[in-house]
Amino acid sequence: MTIIIHRIRLHDGVTPVRFETWVRDVDYATCPELPSVVSFSVQRVAEPAAPKHTGAEEAAGEETFHYVEMIEVTSLEDFERDMLNPPFRKLVSDFDQMAKVVDETVGERIGDGYRA
Repeated sequence: MTIIIHRIRLHDGVTPVRFETWVRDVDYATCPELPSVVSFSVQRVAEPAAPKHTGAEEAAGEETFHYVEMIEVTSLEDFERDMLNPPFRKLVSDFDQMAKVVDETVGERIGDGYRA
């Protein structure tokens, strides 16, 4: 399984309540229409996380973020195919009005992992 991790920053003026309501009512509800998505969750960061670096050169390009989303997909190719579908394009349109992905990490899970 492929895991995609996004760090998300809200646009100025967008409240956490607005974004989180949309995540619960629209984003999560659309997942069954995206066959490649195995699991999806959004986590609120306890405090808006800023870069830990103190040097300007090291911090260049790093932005504060408010949320982390984790998307587990069957494969990147399958997910890219789902990204062309109207339900996904609608999610992107809605999301872009509220927030911005400031960082993306893609990887493969080692083994089955652990879940209680």
